[in-house]
Amino acid sequence: MAAAPAARFPVFGLVRLLGLAAAAAIVVWAVHFRGGMALSSETDKLLIFNVHPVLMLIGLVVLNGEAILAYKTVPGTKKLKKLVHLALQFLAMLLSLIGLWTVWKFHDERQIDHLYTLHSWLGLSCIIFFSLQWATGFYTFWYPGGSRSGRASLLPWHVFFGLFLYVLAIATSVSGLLEKSIFMQSAKMIGRFSTEAMFMNSLGMLLVLLGALVILAVVTPGVGKIDTYRGSSE
Repeated sequence: MAAAPAARFPVFGLVRLLGLAAAAAIVVWAVHFRGGMALSSETDKLLIFNVHPVLMLIGLVVLNGEAILAYKTVPGTKKLKKLVHLALQFLAMLLSLIGLWTVWKFHDERQIDHLYTLHSWLGLSCIIFFSLQWATGFYTFWYPGGSRSGRASLLPWHVFFGLFLYVLAIATSVSGLLEKSIFMQSAKMIGRFSTEAMFMNSLGMLLVLLGALVILAVVTPGVGKIDTYRGSSE
């Protein structure tokens, strides 16, 4: 079996830098290009929608990525690493649920059909399975905690589904950017080669690069190597 690639550059620092850049970019898009955000608005319902991509990206991509790497980046005991991992993913889940509520509210108030696009199917699947993944992890690895053999059996699947859901979150975010850009171009809100369209395309490429680096950071050997995950079953 081939060995995992060894990163010869500060991959964890780059992940954090790109994660912050992605979070900042989606906020800039919502505030600068789209006019701001609001949980409720009588005049401009699009302000309600703008909350959705911001919370989804920050939650399921940025915070989730940090949570996945917590076993490698957080100093201290395995219990502390596990707690940080659990807390970050709980925050990610909470933000994603609020983000889901805002887009549902926007659709209701604008009388738009729900769940008719591939992006919406991917997004709902991601949130449902992410919530189940968190609940299963909490019950098995934290409280009340499964048996030692049960934790050891579940752990490889927990790690696999964690990475799978992270990739799904990246794919959902990119498809959402594409969908929104096409909708706005079709409505003549922006041009195909406008600054905003290019900004959204660039953000999509940034997310793909971020996803690749997170996966590399997980599999690369070195300090905090992947064996740390095995310790989380203890």
